[in-house]
Amino acid sequence: MTEETDADGVPRSIGRVLDVLEAVVDAAMVDGPANLTAVALATGLTPTTALRHLRALDQRGYVERAANGSYGPGPTLLRLATVTLRHGPASSLISASRPYLDTLAATTGESSYLTVVAGTDALYLAMAESPRAIRHVGWAGRTVPLAGSAAGEALRGEPGAHVRVGAVEPDITAVAAGVRVGGAVVAALSVVGPSHRMSGATLESIRQLVVTTADDFGAHLAAHVPAGVVVTS
Repeated sequence: MTEETDADGVPRSIGRVLDVLEAVVDAAMVDGPANLTAVALATGLTPTTALRHLRALDQRGYVERAANGSYGPGPTLLRLATVTLRHGPASSLISASRPYLDTLAATTGESSYLTVVAGTDALYLAMAESPRAIRHVGWAGRTVPLAGSAAGEALRGEPGAHVRVGAVEPDITAVAAGVRVGGAVVAALSVVGPSHRMSGATLESIRQLVVTTADDFGAHLAAHVPAGVVVTS
C-alpha cells in the first residue's frame, strides 16, 4: 500500500511530525514552551495524535518536556542547529569573527565569544581562548537565557556594553556588546573571565574595547558579508 502524501510529495505521517516540531519551535521563538493544546491547535491534529508525535520527538531529543508538561526545543535540535551554523552559510559569520575574537582575547587576556539569538536564548557559536593558564572555556555550543545574561542583553538591542557578574556561573564576569548591521543587532561579542581579574579600571578598559570591536565587526559585515548570511536569529 502506498502511503498518502501531501501536495509537495512528502509522506503525510512525516509531514505531521514535522508540523509538530515546527509548532514547538515557533512557539519557543514567541511565547516560550508550548503545551499540548497549543500544539494540537497549531497543527490541526487531535490532542492524541499530537501527543504521540511529541513523545516520539521527546525520546529522540528534538523536543524536551518540562515539569509542567509543556514542550520546548530539545538538545538534538540544538546540536543540529549548531552544526548548521558552524558549517552552513552562517559559517561565514564565524569565519569573519575570528580576527575580532582573537584581538579581544589577546588584548584583554580573557576568553572572547561570538553569540547569536536562538529562540529565547543566546547561542555561543565560537570563541577565542584566553592565553592564561586559568581561563574561561566551554561555552561554545551552549545557550544561556537572553534575559539576565550580558550577551543576551546585547542581542536584545540595548546599546553599549553590558556587564554581568555571576549571572551564569559564580565568580565569572561577562562583558558584551551587540554587533550591528544596518541598525539591526545580528550578533554579539563578549569577553568572559574570572571576576577577580575583571574589575575597576581593567573592567572599564574591557568595556570600551568590546564596544569598539563590536562596532568594527559590524562595519566589516556590512561591507563584506551578504545580509542573508549574517541574519541568523
